Amino acid sequence: MAGVPLAHVEAGLRSHDRSHPWPEEDFRIAIDARADLLFAPTELNAVNLRREGILGEIQVTGNTGIDALLNRLPMLRQEMKRRDGTRQLLVTCHRRESWGEGLEVIASCLRHIASRPAVSITMVLHPNPAVACEMHRLLSGAPGVILHEPCAPLQMLQLMRSSDLILSDSGGIQEEAPALGIPLLILRDRTERPEGILSGNSILVGRDPEAIRVIVDPLLSDNAAFAQMSRPSLPFGDGRASSRIAAAIEDYLRRNCPESEMVTPTGLEPVFSP
Repeated sequence: MAGVPLAHVEAGLRSHDRSHPWPEEDFRIAIDARADLLFAPTELNAVNLRREGILGEIQVTGNTGIDALLNRLPMLRQEMKRRDGTRQLLVTCHRRESWGEGLEVIASCLRHIASRPAVSITMVLHPNPAVACEMHRLLSGAPGVILHEPCAPLQMLQLMRSSDLILSDSGGIQEEAPALGIPLLILRDRTERPEGILSGNSILVGRDPEAIRVIVDPLLSDNAAFAQMSRPSLPFGDGRASSRIAAAIEDYLRRNCPESEMVTPTGLEPVFSP
């Protein structure tokens, strides 16, 4: 062991199912068990760590992903919704547990949803060629479905903001959609981010075609339900996680590292002045 202190950002995320998501659940458990500083995005994450008897210092900081989102908001255009009442749906899927039959089910559901009047679906393809090629095979030429090439984070946020409803298995989108006030249907059987569900911004629908249709079909017709899920909320942080994490690291090093060790990699300057 090198004896270097270990800090874990996004500590304490748990689905409580080691196969969903795999291998992230095992990685998080292993890192948390060895970390000296654990930066839990939410109080629920901190509770998970305490229940596991984690020995490191636990602090609830919020998630740095929300810091990045709020910093980028001024860069986004305020898109106007279509006047003809068409619902704009945004879809992403890439997780390993969705591969194979899961992607086929999702594609079948999208074809069904797109057959409704006044619905337009944009599927953003993942950079993983195995996933992108499969979605091309399943959805190319499907009426009402647009296949969008992988895009940069800012462009993705713009697409999210322009949407009425998002269907995704992405962890990041589970955090970003509530902050943007965009209803989200989570295409997973388990999630390590239940806070978005508790806030009323997200629904866990899995990859069961009947379950997805039972939720999507009435939701597309229910303006009140849409309005309820479209209230922006910040269950994953208030945009100040980065400053809290930096301050906590500085405090930890002051308390635990001799001044002689607090130097830059070149050894020329102390990290902190006395």
